[in-house]
Amino acid sequence: MRAVFVDASETLAEVARRLSRPGDPPLTIHADPNTVPEDLPRLLAGAEVALIDHTALPLSVARACAGLKHVVFLGTGARSYMDPEALEAELGVQVHLIRGYGDTAVAECAFALMWAAAKGLACMDGAMRAGHWLRTDGIQLTGKTVGLIGFGGIGAEMARLCAGIGMRVIAWNRTPRTHPGVDFVDLDTLLADSDVVSLHLLLTDETRGFLSAERIAQLKPGALLVNTARGALLDEAALAQALREGRLAGAGLDVFVEEPLPGGHPFAGLPTVTLSAHSAFRTPEASDNLIGAALDHCRRIAAGG
Repeated sequence: MRAVFVDASETLAEVARRLSRPGDPPLTIHADPNTVPEDLPRLLAGAEVALIDHTALPLSVARACAGLKHVVFLGTGARSYMDPEALEAELGVQVHLIRGYGDTAVAECAFALMWAAAKGLACMDGAMRAGHWLRTDGIQLTGKTVGLIGFGGIGAEMARLCAGIGMRVIAWNRTPRTHPGVDFVDLDTLLADSDVVSLHLLLTDETRGFLSAERIAQLKPGALLVNTARGALLDEAALAQALREGRLAGAGLDVFVEEPLPGGHPFAGLPTVTLSAHSAFRTPEASDNLIGAALDHCRRIAAGG
């Protein structure tokens, strides 16, 4: 059995080399994060396993990857890049996900974006670099209510961090949950009562567009929105309009419908938006967890598991 890491950054390539063990299935590392789908049939020629970080794998391309049986997707958001159910049903290709590797890293980024948006740091930073002394009025977060939409591992970590600074934590989850110090409420209550709303849902067919224009309109006036999950969970045009009109105080966004963020995107022109480049999960600790889990998948597949 041979595996190919098709789109490794230099950082992840180094981690893969470091964590590989003697006797592991052969792994070819293609250290080019700019891999495009059309490259995959050539890169995967004769390989049974593809490790994919962020390259799309449409069915038309997968059909041309002779011998491909498994995809190890580096994360949980495979549906942003491929159709796992169709790959298995039509081609017999199983897609394996990696969960939990970066829960703390992503929650820390969401926490940081919340603070940056509350204090207007990106706006002041940009103005000062341009030679202007701009001071904005910030929002005090202690004593405020944060609403978490989706409550898995990342949501639990975000709850821990927010409770630690004296915020009230409420949450809504698609399936019933309980957690110490967290009040679970219905979605309408969360949208109306939260001073900060933070998205922590997986992207599925059911959650795509979840935070619609109608739900954005339900947000508490002056609220902040944080998204470190997936850009397609929300209506970007409706969010931009709410920010432009001042109905929302700000947003901290790490993910977008189109990535990299295209030039001229409305978010880039809004001073109340703090932007980061889908980097929430990029820490050395999370990278080690991620690649270690991917290599474990390869070992299990090679062993027939």
